[in-house]
Amino acid sequence: MALNRPLMQKAASEPSSPRHRGAGAAQLDGHSLGLRRDSGSSSGAGSAACLPEEDCMKLNPSLLGIALRSLLAIDLWMSKRLGVCATEESSWGSARPIMKLIEVSGHGLPWIGGTLYSLYKSDSAAGQEVLLNLLLALILDLILVGIVKSLVRRRRPTHNKMDMFATFSVDRFSFPSGHATRAAMGGRFFLNHLVLAVPLRILVVLWVFIVGLSRVMLGRHNVTDVVCGFIMGYLQYSLVEYMWLSSANLQRLLELCRFK
Repeated sequence: MALNRPLMQKAASEPSSPRHRGAGAAQLDGHSLGLRRDSGSSSGAGSAACLPEEDCMKLNPSLLGIALRSLLAIDLWMSKRLGVCATEESSWGSARPIMKLIEVSGHGLPWIGGTLYSLYKSDSAAGQEVLLNLLLALILDLILVGIVKSLVRRRRPTHNKMDMFATFSVDRFSFPSGHATRAAMGGRFFLNHLVLAVPLRILVVLWVFIVGLSRVMLGRHNVTDVVCGFIMGYLQYSLVEYMWLSSANLQRLLELCRFK
């Protein structure tokens, strides 16, 4: 009897049938899986809690990005609303020929051609000095605007009709407006180096702003293209003044070229 007691206790502790044994094993596996799931969820929560602050910040939208996108949306909306002369079917389509005439008045080719002709006809040393620096300023404007357009590569507005006067490869890009840079630089140049009466000075300022406005009304540029073009042209004139080439320096440069 004493010898049989351990055997009976062992038999009682074990399942009596394969079915019971399978249920017991499943219960044990369930408990082990539950422990594993709990440990996995706790480790996932711990890893989420241990995320670096930089990764958490990336999930939130940047305030600067939201501001820039909002400004871009406002810029596109205003440009489309102001493009009243973009086509003949627009609300102000009848004024399109006048706007295109203003467009030609701010184009680089007439400016460079007129400056070269005036330089050829000029007999005054002071006049030649002013005209020569104006020519250099126009060439500088073409180079800088072409570089910025190639770097930014912003497309023109979708409502623009590509019938511009004498375009080049970089003219398919919109930022900045070359007409605006040229108008701002030329207007400041005239106001500082030409003796003009007050009505003429007012006309020069009005012409500058009309050229910029015509670019948006024709659908050629967005509002920010023109505003940045004005700022760029204003700064370009400061650079021209800093690099001003006097008649004496021009004579020295010509002498050096002849000597070489």
